[in-house]
Amino acid sequence: MTDDIRIREIGGTWVVRAGGAVIGETKRALELAEGGYPPVIYFPREDIAMDFLDRSQKETVCPHKGSANYYTIAAKSGPIADAAWTYESPSAGMEAIASHLAFYPDKVTVERL
Repeated sequence: MTDDIRIREIGGTWVVRAGGAVIGETKRALELAEGGYPPVIYFPREDIAMDFLDRSQKETVCPHKGSANYYTIAAKSGPIADAAWTYESPSAGMEAIASHLAFYPDKVTVERL
């Protein structure tokens, strides 16, 4: 893991809402803090209603975390393109976020209850 990236378990119950509907809830969220960026909450995949997510064609590469794949959320109000991302095979030191999803806060609501 790089010195600028910290991953830690965070307590409490976390939810993610898309188009007003709860699509995920967990008590096993991880917080990833990277440099000067705002922390990102990662949800275990098994705590997300994956039936509402469709894998998109978008892929990006982070030099520290590896290759990211993206998902579009099928919300009642319409698709929310590339709203979530995952590192299925993250780089060495980042294994904790494998099998987890993170969400763009300008596309969904992520909050601690």
